[in-house]
Amino acid sequence: MKCPYCGADDDKVVDSRSMADGLSIRRRRECNNCGRRFTTYEHIEEIRLRVIKRNQNREDFDRKKVAMSIRIACQKRPVSEEQIQELATRIEGKLHQMADREIPSSVIGEEVMRELRDIDQVAYVRFASVYRDFKTVNQFFAELSDLMKQGEAGVLPKPHPDI
Repeated sequence: MKCPYCGADDDKVVDSRSMADGLSIRRRRECNNCGRRFTTYEHIEEIRLRVIKRNQNREDFDRKKVAMSIRIACQKRPVSEEQIQELATRIEGKLHQMADREIPSSVIGEEVMRELRDIDQVAYVRFASVYRDFKTVNQFFAELSDLMKQGEAGVLPKPHPDI
C-alpha cells in the first residue's frame, strides 16, 4: 500500500478490525519510511452479473425480473410465492456458478424453463410460448408433444388427460 504522506510503498499492518457489517475490514498501517500511520478499508468486491439481451445490449441482472416472469407464467396455478422465490434464487445461484459474468438472456430463459418444467407443466408451457415466441400453432403443439413424451418416459409426471 502506498503511504499517503511520503509515497513509499513499504508499510506494515499494526491493527485489523472487522467492521460491524462483517463485509469489510479496517486496517491501521504504519509507513516503514516516514513512520506515520494511516487507515485503509478492505471490502469484498461485488461481482455483478450482466445480461446480454437479444439486441446485444447489456444490463445488470435483476432477480426481480426473473421472479416476475415466473409469477406471470404461474398465474392462477397452484404455485406459491415461496416456490417462485425459491426458484428465482436457485436460478440466480446457478448463474453465479457459471464462469462468465456476462450471460446471454437465452441461457436465463432456458434455465427458467428447465425449472418450471419440474414445478408446473402449464406454467412451463405459458413461459415457453412467450419465451420461444411461437409463430404457429404447430410450434406450440410440438412443444406440448415433447412435454408429453417426457412425461411418458418417466422424466416428468404424466400430463393431465385434458392437455
